[in-house]
Amino acid sequence: MFYTNKNYRLETKFAHFNGVAALKNECEISGYASVFGKADQSGDVVQSGAYQRCLKTLADAGRSVKMLWQHDPTKPIGVWDEVHEDGAGLFVKGRLLPEIQGGSEALALIKAGAIEGLSIGYRTLKAEKSINKGRLLHELELWEVSLVTFPMLPQARVTTDGKADDDLANELAAALNAARLEMLA
Repeated sequence: MFYTNKNYRLETKFAHFNGVAALKNECEISGYASVFGKADQSGDVVQSGAYQRCLKTLADAGRSVKMLWQHDPTKPIGVWDEVHEDGAGLFVKGRLLPEIQGGSEALALIKAGAIEGLSIGYRTLKAEKSINKGRLLHELELWEVSLVTFPMLPQARVTTDGKADDDLANELAAALNAARLEMLA
């Protein structure tokens, strides 16, 4: 059974960069901000096509998805030049702005390997409860894509040498999730 979100609250989802090691032109970054068909730590799964209507509406209005630092609307750090769905998920490509303090700090942290996560800020428009925990997200209104410290999709982890370490990432994700649940209890 589908339901719609009528409370208009902003939600966030996290994923790792798929291309931090391939930082181009000193300021260009790219990767997947959302991966289709993968459950995040809250059990939500974004479905293919979830962003299509929103991306078309933004393009038709001449607006763009914002690049923020840690979901803080007062801290834009760059520009997303390309945001589109493909077979894997929501692909983003953009430029950090080193002329501003936040952009230069983000660039330094990415180069050092201290930051490698992406997270989406969105509103759920159409979803259904999953048979497991969480939801199947069918339509989302995308507001922003942020660079973040702790992403929700450990399967998309990238290390500075370009090799994934899924076991370590899964252990870290499980430990962080357990700590979060303990704090909420």
